[in-house]
Amino acid sequence: MDLEPTSTAVVVVDVQNGFCHPDGSLYAPGSEAALAPVTDLVARVREAGGRVVYTRDVHPPEQFDGNHYYDEFERWGEHVVEGTWDAELHADLDVREADLVVEKHTYDAFYETQLEGWLRARGVTDLLLCGTLANVCVLHTAGSAGLRDFRPVLVADAIGALEDDHKAYALDHADWLFGEVVDAADVTFD
Repeated sequence: MDLEPTSTAVVVVDVQNGFCHPDGSLYAPGSEAALAPVTDLVARVREAGGRVVYTRDVHPPEQFDGNHYYDEFERWGEHVVEGTWDAELHADLDVREADLVVEKHTYDAFYETQLEGWLRARGVTDLLLCGTLANVCVLHTAGSAGLRDFRPVLVADAIGALEDDHKAYALDHADWLFGEVVDAADVTFD
């Protein structure tokens, strides 16, 4: 897959302590295993002249108080609470001033964030999605990107999951319905 770097961004989904560090509240070994492929992909995109976006899943302690149905704390337990170490981006990431860091409060990084406007203002049309969790935030962000007419490309070997079958489902579903799936080695820049 050959991409034009000026219209490409890598979107690193939720590579945070809470998901990727053994002491995190929702740690998954598959998420930690995705760290090196994610950092390699970011370096390649940056070197080619593409954009870099990081998302952070962050929940104010009272976010779900009084909700009728949607309550991630009930489903997952308290995680990535605002202002905690758990919610910080993992130390292995090379976050730079020119990069966008999106703070989100749901599975979808486009929902009520600046992500779409930032990408459009810079002429970005193709998104390389990586990070974690495959069948949760990566999948929902990729689907939302496709619905907004971005080209979502899920980089399979740079995506973490709780279980291998969760990842297989997410990649198959994305490939079938709204995106493309590749390995990092198959991504080139013209």
